[in-house]
Amino acid sequence: MIKNPYPGKLIVFEGLDGSGTTTQANLLLKYLKNKNKKVYLTSEPTHSLIGGIIESQISGDWKSSPECLQLLFTADRAYHLEKEIIPLLKKRIIVICVRYLLSTLAYGALEIKDEKWLREINKKFILPDLTFLLKVSPKICIQRIKKERFHKELFEKENKLRKIFKNYLRLAKKFKNIYIINGEKPIEEVAKEIQSIVSGILTRN
Repeated sequence: MIKNPYPGKLIVFEGLDGSGTTTQANLLLKYLKNKNKKVYLTSEPTHSLIGGIIESQISGDWKSSPECLQLLFTADRAYHLEKEIIPLLKKRIIVICVRYLLSTLAYGALEIKDEKWLREINKKFILPDLTFLLKVSPKICIQRIKKERFHKELFEKENKLRKIFKNYLRLAKKFKNIYIINGEKPIEEVAKEIQSIVSGILTRN
């Protein structure tokens, strides 16, 4: 993958389902808007046709091979970058994205052992300038999911989530600019820690 060559910043939130990524992304969006920053919130899978196909498989409506699913994620990311993220970065806009490369590698590695292949199909995409990995135990994630949703999706079983988070922690050591945040603390406390890190980096740049 390549370093972001554009003037805008790409900030990504990663973590298990139920870890609070969407909540924290929205809080950071609000914080930066209050600081008069140009900022935009997005997520993967996208709401495009490809993203819809992915969501359909994740929810169990149909099934393909793990390799097919990851190629769909890659196609969705290529579309996302071309049509949405890169045009915004070119305009110096801060883009906040819920899920990106680490999710592909952490979740994909559950069924695909060839990590080199997973990296290879993503090698032409830009790296985030900043990634927040929210650390929340699988048990707590499952409890949160049960409160909010009527069904469990493909990856939302505790034993699987435990393996996936191990993948996240292992992968976090291989990339720069990743901050592991304790997502089990109160929401506002987590948000303030994230805001402090973002403010420090934006000030330096």
